[in-house]
Amino acid sequence: MVVPELRPWRAARPHVVRIADAVRPRLARAAATVRPRLARVVTAAGPRIAWPVARPGTWSKTRRFTVVAAATGMALAAGVATAAGPWDATGQRTAERDRAVALQAARGTDHGGTRGNAGTPPRGPRAAPSAPSVLVGLDGSAAVRPAPAGKALAGTLTPLLKAPELGRPAAAVVDVSTGRKLYAQGSGDALTPASTTKIATAAAVLTALGPDHRLTTRTTFEPDTKEVILVGGGDPTLTARKKDATGSASLRDLAGRTAAALAERGVREVTLSYDATLYAGGDRHPIGINPNIAAVTPLMADEARVDESVSGPANRVADPAADAARKFGEFLGEHGVKATPPGPSKSTTRAATLATVSSPPLATLVERMLTNSDNDLAEALARHTAIATGERADFAGAATALRTRLAELRVPLEGTVFKDGSGLDRTNRLTADLLTALLVKSADPAHPELRAVLTGLPVGGFTGTLTGRYADGAAGLVRAKTGTLTGVNTLAGTVVDQEGRLLAFAFLATGTSDPTAAQTALDRAATALAACGCR
Repeated sequence: MVVPELRPWRAARPHVVRIADAVRPRLARAAATVRPRLARVVTAAGPRIAWPVARPGTWSKTRRFTVVAAATGMALAAGVATAAGPWDATGQRTAERDRAVALQAARGTDHGGTRGNAGTPPRGPRAAPSAPSVLVGLDGSAAVRPAPAGKALAGTLTPLLKAPELGRPAAAVVDVSTGRKLYAQGSGDALTPASTTKIATAAAVLTALGPDHRLTTRTTFEPDTKEVILVGGGDPTLTARKKDATGSASLRDLAGRTAAALAERGVREVTLSYDATLYAGGDRHPIGINPNIAAVTPLMADEARVDESVSGPANRVADPAADAARKFGEFLGEHGVKATPPGPSKSTTRAATLATVSSPPLATLVERMLTNSDNDLAEALARHTAIATGERADFAGAATALRTRLAELRVPLEGTVFKDGSGLDRTNRLTADLLTALLVKSADPAHPELRAVLTGLPVGGFTGTLTGRYADGAAGLVRAKTGTLTGVNTLAGTVVDQEGRLLAFAFLATGTSDPTAAQTALDRAATALAACGCR
């Protein structure tokens, strides 16, 4: 199985040179557009301005030089602003973020904060607001602009989607502001979605739990036996690292708080156990042992990675729960608490809670899952959907819960099949109609809880699994979830067209023989959509 899309996430700032190269064609177009407009302005103002004329013919040359210089200067200024961003470490434009703060928005990338103390509701890292430009047109401003015409759009997309490298394609394009379908090619055909499955997982878990829900890891204490139990809460972002830039809950913090709570009880020596019973069934994904996903367990630290990576393929420890408990025991020792080697157990209702740590808000976790195509997080969120829905927390129960929650959103589910939450299972089946409907629903003001589905999409040329794509096309204009398995290439997201309309699209291709060529063909289609006025 080939999953080339799952590469480590990289920050935008080190790639300023590449970004500048990517935007250069648009700067040239901007200069060409600005130049005649400035010329008209200068011509209109000419009779009222005393231009110095040294000799006949100098006026036209001077004015022409001034116009060209002004246009070039404006284009250069736009290039600097675009290339430099300024982009913060998460790939979000700080100017957009600051504007969103001023508008008192409430969703977006997590930028850190404080966590609660033991025995009090954990505050956790605060979610910074999302950039309003991501949702351009959703305030109704695009309503006055005509949507692309169906025939013209078909004339643009159909030849591109007929590329032989795409095998059997399916596609849909929808106007986000109206929900009207503008283009369809096999849009109701249920095909293998690969990682675009995560769009469905995101919508389902946000519907089930809400964007402010947090995943909590805790310790409990059995006073009769002096047993401390580390209870897994299904948070794969829990970290054991000394330094963490993601705002994740810290296993080290939990150990310190637990040691403090034990000290209040006069306890300095304990039997250490761990509880990984929140999930049911086997802990292995159907693809088996694979660097793209760890064992699916409610207790793990740093997604059970054996290296310092935070995303993409990596070797994993065989037993994530036992490994996390072992590290926790070491951290307790650093605080003067002697603990036995940990073993599996189950916390009872008699046990008192010693301490807790909680993840960032669910909206932030969804954004991380989509941006990095995080399989471990996707499977965890699918199981939390099952628990919230009253289903068994295994693969089958999660699949049932995903369908149940999506049905509540009244999106087209005909022909769809869910087998997991990540899209690694090749027997998943989704339609382009479902994916675009979920994207449109996520932009609906009536469903603000779903907004992270849009804000988490990777940005072409800048973030996540689209960092290295669209360098010579629609960089910054396409936001989309990628999907890649052997013989399968998919892309679903949003794009702003030439008229300023926000469009939702989904391209699915199965039976592809060359993954690189197929990926390029899908990118070409998305770029054409961004460049389309299509009247």
